[in-house]
Formats: sequence, C-alpha cells, structure tokens
Amino acid sequence: MFAVKKRVSIEPQVGVVLGSGLGDFAQTLEGLVRIPYAELPHMAATAVPGHAGFLCFGRAGEVPVVCMQGRLHLYEGHPVDKVVQGVRVMARLGVRCVLLTNAAGGLDPAWAAGDLMLVLDHLNLTGASPLVGADDPSLGPRFPDMTDAYDPALREALHAVAGEAGIPLREGIYAAMLGPSYETPAEVRMLRGLGAHAVGMSTALEAIALRHMGVRVGALSCITNLAAGVSARPLSHAEVESTARASRDRLVTLLRGWIARGGALG
Repeated sequence: MFAVKKRVSIEPQVGVVLGSGLGDFAQTLEGLVRIPYAELPHMAATAVPGHAGFLCFGRAGEVPVVCMQGRLHLYEGHPVDKVVQGVRVMARLGVRCVLLTNAAGGLDPAWAAGDLMLVLDHLNLTGASPLVGADDPSLGPRFPDMTDAYDPALREALHAVAGEAGIPLREGIYAAMLGPSYETPAEVRMLRGLGAHAVGMSTALEAIALRHMGVRVGALSCITNLAAGVSARPLSHAEVESTARASRDRLVTLLRGWIARGGALG
C-alpha cells in the first residue's frame, strides 16, 4: 500500500477488477495512472492473455477509482493470498465498494455469447479460500457472514443503470472452478443441477476476501461463450477475448453508471 501511495495521490472510493478481454475499460479513466503489478511489493505479474497486469488510478466522472487491469488466478500456480492481494490493497486504500467483472461460460441453452449477467451469488468450487490459515484479526472476523456476499444495493444500482441505458441484463449464480481446462459436459450438467447459470475461474475468492474486510461487492459476468455440452463447437480463450472486446461499449456504459452510484452509497 505504501508503494502505491508514493506513486499516486488519488484516494479511490470505488475499486474495479477487469476480467479476461475486459481491460479496455481502464483506458476510459480520466487522469489515468498505470502501475505494473511487477513493480509493486507482494504482487505477482499475470501471464494470461487478456490480462494486462496494471493497477490503474483515475476518475470515472466525479468518482476516484482504482482499477485492476487483469487479475491473477489459482491455475497460474499462485497461492491464494497472491490471487486476492490486489483486492486487499484496494480495501486498504479505503474503497467503499469493489465491482468485479469476469468472462464466463453460459450454462443456460437459452442464453447467448455477449449476454451480461449480474451475479446474485456464487458457488466456490475452486477448493480454496483466502481465509484458510492463521487468523489475522486486522483483516476481519474469523468467520465472516456471506449471506449478502453480493451487495443488494449495488445490484439494484446496476439494474437501474442498465434500465436507463436500455441494456438487457440477466442475473444468476456464478460457479467458480479451478481451471485452466474448460469444464466437461458432465461437469456442466452438475453445475446446472446445483443452480449455477455461469461458470468461470475467478471472482469468488476476491469476493470472499473483500467481504471479510467489510467491503461491499458487486459482480458482472460477460457471457463470452456457451459451456461444453451447451455450445455446438469447441471452446477457446480466443473466443472469450473476442466476445468480451465486442461487449466493450455496453460494459463501459454500465461500469461508469455503476461507479457513480457505488461512489454515492458511502
């Protein structure tokens, strides 16, 4: 945190995490300052295509923002504390809420690539948690409540923004898997049976770490492909990136409006 404050003077109110292919939003921030993860203590560089690996500062309208342009994943071989280090830095910088975005596979045959889904809740099926290990009371309680892991007021705010902009917005449950292989058709059937609507390889661990620290969380999934057994063609990361980039304008509209409302929540 001290290394960050030496390089930027902005005091962010809202944090944003940008998933695969969604990093272009950072370029829309006014007064943009970008710091490579590799230049920050305890932060590891990401090597996944579509994840630039910069901690960005700037303004979205009147709201000061800190933005992760790309994230770390368990499947890269990082320990879980490294995976959530970025959002914990955001929390220590004093953000009021963090908006998480991700690219996800759709589990409902009626959905299509390019749909946007507001995350109502998650299934953490990664086999990991950022809270495992020695207790650190300075971060939060040993047993944090996750009843409202995804803040109801932030969900209402995004619905309001989407309605005003005329952008269709689905909602559902996000299943977080370890990856990096995509799910088998049998696993997709299992996830649908568990009530999930989208599946990906991120987000849940960040949400747990942030709620542990008392930060409000909202999450938005860009459905970049239909999952195995739902899609008629093989899955690829190139398709994920391409579909996410094609959703850029809608994502920018939603995030800027959501940030304005999130900053006003206090």
